[in-house]
Amino acid sequence: MNKNYDSQANCSTIIVGKDASATGRVIMAHNEDDLGCVVQSHLVPRMKHEKGETITFPDGTAVIPQVEETWAFYWDEFRALHGEPFADAFYNEWGVSVTSNSGIGSKVPADGSVTGGLGYGFRRLIAERATSARHGVEIACALLEEFGYRSTRIYEICDKEEAWVLQVATGHNFVAQRVGDDEIFFIPNWFTVHRVDFSDTEHKKFYWSKNLIQYALDHGYYTPAKAGDYSDFDFADVYQAQKAYIPFNSLRSDLGWPLLVGHEVPHRTFSLKAEKKYTVEDLKPVLRSHQHDAIEKDGTPHLFGERCGVCWATTVVSMIVEFGPRPELTCIHQAFRRPCMSPYTPWYMGLDRLPKGYEWIGPKASLVSHFEVDEREVEYDGNLAYWAFHLLQNMTELDYTFCAPIVQERLARLEAQWALEKPAVDAAAAQLLETDPAAGRAFLTDYTAAQAQKAWDWAQQMILELADRKNRPNEEKFTI
Repeated sequence: MNKNYDSQANCSTIIVGKDASATGRVIMAHNEDDLGCVVQSHLVPRMKHEKGETITFPDGTAVIPQVEETWAFYWDEFRALHGEPFADAFYNEWGVSVTSNSGIGSKVPADGSVTGGLGYGFRRLIAERATSARHGVEIACALLEEFGYRSTRIYEICDKEEAWVLQVATGHNFVAQRVGDDEIFFIPNWFTVHRVDFSDTEHKKFYWSKNLIQYALDHGYYTPAKAGDYSDFDFADVYQAQKAYIPFNSLRSDLGWPLLVGHEVPHRTFSLKAEKKYTVEDLKPVLRSHQHDAIEKDGTPHLFGERCGVCWATTVVSMIVEFGPRPELTCIHQAFRRPCMSPYTPWYMGLDRLPKGYEWIGPKASLVSHFEVDEREVEYDGNLAYWAFHLLQNMTELDYTFCAPIVQERLARLEAQWALEKPAVDAAAAQLLETDPAAGRAFLTDYTAAQAQKAWDWAQQMILELADRKNRPNEEKFTI
């Protein structure tokens, strides 16, 4: 394993503002990068809670008052023997999505002298309580002010209308900035919020912690050019400065931004005004991108090392959240394992049951056992869809230059079929949801299940085809 793994195996996120999107709604795309994870999906219903009930999570000290009712949500859970605290992704019944990126590290000491009561459960609380992206940010800010956070992290909280990026230093300090409606956003793993408009008391574009400036002054992180004038306060520089400049971040920035906008972009840019309308198809190549010299040298772009890609050795799931006109019509295009070798399968959020083979432990038991994963969960199981994608990708790594063109040609065919079907599926589901919501949800459930099964079957078929084609030259030698 590369000795710099902890600073490298991190996620990448793209956000398209609604006016920069061909749909007229926000699009959020994310590669989740983690070590040793297996992935399952959950559906969690609305729940009523008793007065005085509290919540605690195994990795945090916060004792959080429960709300009267929590919302239903879809949950991608990332399970690992070490207990993965910072990876899970959510989409709730109000159309709010929550994902995150590591923040690498801030100037705030990581020696335990600064503590935070929140960790793993933070994103879940947002999904359980938020009715909009803005509401999610407000909930998050209130939780951070009261309980603090135990690491440095970047959260993306989005709905169809607004997208917010919340950048958190260890402890109680943070800034949230809204991605402009006409903007495109891309981030590897560093703070990108710079000048904060402290006059924005209506929070049209910013939220910030109450002690943000004073903490920086008290700890010597910041000295204003003019006493009492904080117009030169730069959050990324004040709280992180050069700590973010590891090669893995710089290389991904240099790879991702030009693919999105057609030219180089200064490091740690927050967002740019879009010069075109982006589609899901525009974002897939970015999430699938590699440094090509890695393939030329090592035969695979996925080895640990200084070279990297947005799609990399530790990519566990890639997702593109294409927000719909109503929450049920949001389509999460999910590629399990690395997206360069896996199809973006359409999962509609109107589903009321999970596709077969994508969950092995229910949500209640999963929450309890998340930090005590059984060893059998990380062993091959042919009854679960995840392992078909895992096996296919391990197989392609044995000879990536041979396998990749074959897999990607088949993958393109499958995705083209789904793209062709999508307008008719959307129209039929929208009509049913208006006239008979239960029938509309049943339609979306059945369609999602069928496509998830098709993707699973596709992965299994690709394994057989690659083995056959790889062995064919040997068979031909003995053909009489």
